[in-house]
Amino acid sequence: MNDRRVELFDSTLRDGVQGEGISYSVSDKLRIAALLDSLEFDYIEAGNPGSNPKDMMFFQEIEKRKLQHATLVAFGSTRRRGTDVCQDANIKSLLASGTSCLCIFGKSWDFQVTDIIRTRLEENLDMIGDTISYLVAQGREVFFDAEHFFDGYVANRDYALATLERARTAGASRLILCETRGGMMPDKVGRITGEVAKAFPDVRIGIHAHDDCGVAVAASLMAVQAGATQVQGTLLGFGERCGNANLVTVASDLKFKMGYSCLSNKSYPKFFETCREVAEISNIRIPHQQAFIGHSAFSHKGGMHIDGVRKNPVSFEHEKPESFGNCRHLLTSEVAGKALLLQKIKAIVPGFDKQDPRVEELVVSLKRLEAAGYHYEGAEASFDLIIRKSLGLDKSYFRLVHYKTIGEQVNGNNDDRQMHTAVIKVICAGRSAITAEEGAGPVNALDKALRKVLEPFYPQLSGVHLSDYKVRVLDGVEATASKVRVLIESTDGTRSWNTVGVSHDIIIASWQALSDSISWYLQTTGAEPAMIGEK
Repeated sequence: MNDRRVELFDSTLRDGVQGEGISYSVSDKLRIAALLDSLEFDYIEAGNPGSNPKDMMFFQEIEKRKLQHATLVAFGSTRRRGTDVCQDANIKSLLASGTSCLCIFGKSWDFQVTDIIRTRLEENLDMIGDTISYLVAQGREVFFDAEHFFDGYVANRDYALATLERARTAGASRLILCETRGGMMPDKVGRITGEVAKAFPDVRIGIHAHDDCGVAVAASLMAVQAGATQVQGTLLGFGERCGNANLVTVASDLKFKMGYSCLSNKSYPKFFETCREVAEISNIRIPHQQAFIGHSAFSHKGGMHIDGVRKNPVSFEHEKPESFGNCRHLLTSEVAGKALLLQKIKAIVPGFDKQDPRVEELVVSLKRLEAAGYHYEGAEASFDLIIRKSLGLDKSYFRLVHYKTIGEQVNGNNDDRQMHTAVIKVICAGRSAITAEEGAGPVNALDKALRKVLEPFYPQLSGVHLSDYKVRVLDGVEATASKVRVLIESTDGTRSWNTVGVSHDIIIASWQALSDSISWYLQTTGAEPAMIGEK
């Protein structure tokens, strides 16, 4: 364990909002703030009250709720050039936010001073000093975000350091080195941070890295090794341009790989679910390959990998998935091998003999089906049904007699006014049943009709619905006659499962996936099998 504790400063609600496609209501921001607080981050930077009314509304609302762990931070700039600090509208808004901690950004690159905000270098220093000393005198703790610090340090070391010195003497409690353009390599960030830490031994140094070269996390870790004691970033890494340092990855690396103290030990197992809640509010998807919390982070597909993990997880896993609220996935595919199939069979029949020839038959069947376009690593429920059928354990809940889908364009208009109808007839519990339903498309109509015709026999199906539907053309050579794969995700509100269908006809492929979805659900909920045979 390293002696230094590293503070984590989350800027999802400020820098994260600058990411393309990200937009929050006040209600969204309040929910995210509560989620971040539950992870026990040290600081939550929640917005710039001087930039828009919505941020000020948030600060007013959050005052009624109070955070349990984190300190709320308002963000803003130094006073404008030629303006008295006490008359500056942005400064007034910062004080009106009511937060005890403020993060003030100012220019540290001489080029930015002379060519972008177009003022004198000395005036910029006065802007920094005046702003911070005034806010400190008002009883606020102030962090100084030295914008473009690393580029400024390379271009004019003395001036970049002068901006930090002016902030320190004015009363800033943290000096944050901003790698604003995201273009500097981690080793250089580490070296410069170390030099700054030696030059300012009596004040905490922070790092704020952007990910334009894909190295924001690495740069942040190098900065910590060099002496930084605060890392700024966003929970899931989104933000301006290519985003910010991903704090989930930073926090996990700091604790599990580098031995630093940062979050509470109770926080890490919350990562998986909390991040998904934030992602849902943000209307983004977490990449499957994201370190520690991605669905694929602890997934194993190769036969040798699966065999090794089954014998001892440390063979291919660097940490325990449950440490981050994640779980291990052993993927079913043509490269999975006999060991995984035997494990899946034993999940259904615990005492199954590994020498049973049906294991090898299933291996052959799996390879054949995957070669035909089926993809079972993303459709475990469909393969579970194949196993049960191979073992003679499948149950017939309904039998299709026929279905028909009809689509027509109303009045021949080229708009969305289309009608799609599905008619379906099944035999269930020894009786035939037929129904029809309209839907937004042929597959939606077929889905609705299938559930409608079966619900009188299996009322529990009323709580089941599709949560995702994907179609992939497997080979475009045959154009519109190409084979397609349909993947369906279904849910009953508590659990989710995936099924697959493959055909040259998208309706047939969809039917395969839909019927598998219903069959697997009834199978695993212990529903009584229907008696087949029409009266």
